[in-house]
Amino acid sequence: MRDYVARTPQQLGAVLRGYRRERKLTQQAVGAGCGLPQSAVSQVEANPTTTSLARIYRLLSALDLELVVRPKGSAAVKAEW
Repeated sequence: MRDYVARTPQQLGAVLRGYRRERKLTQQAVGAGCGLPQSAVSQVEANPTTTSLARIYRLLSALDLELVVRPKGSAAVKAEW
């Protein structure tokens, strides 16, 4: 599976839709996997600008994805906090 960069909410929605379709899952199946109605999954894929971060994390979890935050243009940066 490839990594995709999402720099805008619209790009994130498209990435989530792409992963869902790649796995041959319906919006209803993904919603059932994270406790959301199909309409909520559709809304996130179409226009995630008004979606809560908690809802996005629920969808990421249902799709077995993770969110990675890193400086722009870097492949891997090791930070110690």
